[in-house]
Amino acid sequence: MRLLIDANLSPRVAARLRDASYDAQHVVDVGLGTATDADIVTWATDHEQIIVSSDSDFSAILARQRRTRPSFVLLRHLNELAPDQQAELLLANLPGVTDELAAGAVVTILRDRMRIRALPFHSS
Repeated sequence: MRLLIDANLSPRVAARLRDASYDAQHVVDVGLGTATDADIVTWATDHEQIIVSSDSDFSAILARQRRTRPSFVLLRHLNELAPDQQAELLLANLPGVTDELAAGAVVTILRDRMRIRALPFHSS
């Protein structure tokens, strides 16, 4: 699982994930520190990485463009947590959604629950 941590999360999150043997890079590490969300989506797709962010705009881009990639992990309502706590939450939940993320999904992680939506999004 290759993870791209967005600028709205600390580089410490990527470091903690790497310490736990995940292939994780922060957007600053790959020259995308000031890139638009659309550019990050394109880069993540081209480099087969899963975006991890607390910015729900990525879901909107994936829906609007009816994309099947990249997968996206949204940390929702968790900005008040320290980077180490955000990383711990990811480490506790990522192993349970490996198959979904590999197939193309948006995984929303909240403090007490998780929601998984397959990509591409379909209108109801």
